[in-house]
Amino acid sequence: MTTFDDILEEVGNFGRCQKRVFALLCMVSMPWAGVYVGIVFQGFTPEHWCRDPAMTEIAQGCGWSPAEVRAHTVPLVNSSGALVPSTCTHYDVDWNATGMSCNGPDLSKAPVVSCKDGWEYDYEGRQSFVTEFDLVCADSWLVDMYQATLNVGFLVGSIAIGYLADRFGRKLSFLMSNLLNGIAGILVAVAPNYVSLLVFRTLYGFGVKGGWVAGYVLITEIVGVDYRRTVGVIYQMFFSVGILILPLLAYFIRDWRWLQVVITVPYILFLSYYWFIPESPRWLLSQNKSAKAVEITEAMAKENKKTLSRKIETMRDDNADTSTASFMDLIRTPNMRKHTLILSFNWFTSAVVYQGLIMRLGILGGNVYVDFLISGLVEFPAAFLILFTIERIGRRLPFAAANIVAGASCFITAFIPDSMFWFKTAVACIGRLGITMAFEMVVFVNTELYPTFVRNLGVSACSTLCDVGGIIAPFLLYRLAVIWLELPLIIFGSLAFIAGGLVLLLPETRGVPLPDTIDDIEFPNR
Repeated sequence: MTTFDDILEEVGNFGRCQKRVFALLCMVSMPWAGVYVGIVFQGFTPEHWCRDPAMTEIAQGCGWSPAEVRAHTVPLVNSSGALVPSTCTHYDVDWNATGMSCNGPDLSKAPVVSCKDGWEYDYEGRQSFVTEFDLVCADSWLVDMYQATLNVGFLVGSIAIGYLADRFGRKLSFLMSNLLNGIAGILVAVAPNYVSLLVFRTLYGFGVKGGWVAGYVLITEIVGVDYRRTVGVIYQMFFSVGILILPLLAYFIRDWRWLQVVITVPYILFLSYYWFIPESPRWLLSQNKSAKAVEITEAMAKENKKTLSRKIETMRDDNADTSTASFMDLIRTPNMRKHTLILSFNWFTSAVVYQGLIMRLGILGGNVYVDFLISGLVEFPAAFLILFTIERIGRRLPFAAANIVAGASCFITAFIPDSMFWFKTAVACIGRLGITMAFEMVVFVNTELYPTFVRNLGVSACSTLCDVGGIIAPFLLYRLAVIWLELPLIIFGSLAFIAGGLVLLLPETRGVPLPDTIDDIEFPNR
């Protein structure tokens, strides 16, 4: 019997064929960045104040700027110790009956009421779904739902498409998810009201993450074992490329609906991969479809300009196992239970802190395009730091250090005064670097701490906490920031510190063979 890994030595561990497929699949990570954190631009909440239709004619006659209109119609309120114009109330005055001059009447004794004629927005001719649907003041919590419903889609979709990928193949699942992404993404762009927007956004999330994971699994299954970790890290790094492209697109595309269309178009183009990427021969072997597996493997060898020996005819699935995985296997024994709880918490923390730090850029009041670009640039060193440290130092210390650095940065940033802008930005960027590194490391550390027969289930189960974190993150950020702008950073820092401390309780996996049974986990010294 010959294993697929034996044949891969002859085919080429990372030949021309694998490089081509890898390059094509890396493209899939880029639009996902727009889906995942596009809320920073699509759901941007600009400066706003109550609209008063009766004031419009007077303002035009007096030649008032929007700031002067605001000064005449909106009371000042106390916010974090400073007096600022109210965003949700205005003076209850009948401007047509005041007979006012352009100097304005005395409003010190005028009653104050909530906005009843909508809002004015200081947004330079741009449009976000917040300005279109007036999701401010009492309805501001609905903005959180835009991100939460996406993560609900991620949660259900990654499990469902993960199952379909094991049942019907990596390639078919990848293509079907991209078809769903294309349809749901366009529906989001043409949603007539906010309820339908949330429904379509959930459908969008259903396909996006599952398709991304199917691509991840496919590329790691057709490269040699020595290349798996590198292609996995670089595949994720292209998400950071998408993070850099997003603010440039958002700067030039002024309407959130058109930005949505541009983010969705790549998913429609990915349907052409039907002709350019193969099915995973490993998966075909696991389904006893040996003839098709041999055909694809021979095509790979031909593209890599390699010749195969006759033993390819006896090729079998090297990962086939008679054991049936169940969720109880993840928590039944002490070490498995410890690994599951620690990894689940790290998935949760990575999602909350990563999304929270990015979405925070949209509420800081600076230039959101420049801030987003700068914070995106610091993600690139994360991939290189991982590749540089994991084979020299190991997994556990860099993983723990990344979380602890992220936590410390959050705490320090919270207490740096706004007047030290560049110092505050630099420390926040170090936090982004740390949590990006932790997020990328939890993926492959997870795969190394579970035995073969339960490895896929282990990663799927633990990573569902990532989506739970994504559902909670916008509520944590936007609701706590109303109390104190830096309060979310205190929460993020606490979570990251705890996650880093827990990682130190995990075993080191550098140079250790992948476990095959639960006994390998429970009794590693045997």
